[in-house]
Amino acid sequence: MARTKEFDPDAALQSALELFWERGYEATSMADLVARLGIARASIYATFGNKHDLYLAALDRYREARNPELFEELSRPGPVLPAVRALVERFARQASEEPTRLRGCFLTNTAAELGAHDPGAARIVEHGWSQMETNLTLALTRARAQGELGPDRDPQALARFLLVVLQGMRVVGKAGPDAHRLRDATRQALSLLG
Repeated sequence: MARTKEFDPDAALQSALELFWERGYEATSMADLVARLGIARASIYATFGNKHDLYLAALDRYREARNPELFEELSRPGPVLPAVRALVERFARQASEEPTRLRGCFLTNTAAELGAHDPGAARIVEHGWSQMETNLTLALTRARAQGELGPDRDPQALARFLLVVLQGMRVVGKAGPDAHRLRDATRQALSLLG
């Protein structure tokens, strides 16, 4: 007779996500995971695989949870640019406020820590950034069609610029928020939106 799991795998994955997001991959040991998740090491291996497999599952969960929220904000009916501006301002605010500034973005953190030598992690990061770029491109295309952006503006190039600026804000914020840098970067990014 097969034993049933005595823990909620979904809750355990969420706990692992939180721990990896706080500490990063290398600074999180299996002992840390056992303590945080409150389950035996053997149960972690049996349910999620090794530490790397668990990390990738947590990273993918983060990506899946963040992108629908972004799409919803940018796809609401009516004027588009106020939603894009609000997004830029929210990223700047999160990059300068505790505790969000210290955590940064899990995707960006992963890109910095593992992206150059971990193809699995790099794929998830790229997938997340591509989704964000697509959402921004669709929103900015709609803004151009509605006359909010000039016909000479390239929605995809502008979306790529915003993606880089937004992720850069997260990196700058983690290193230590410089209100002047973040404010000036926000102002410049918003000026391109018209």
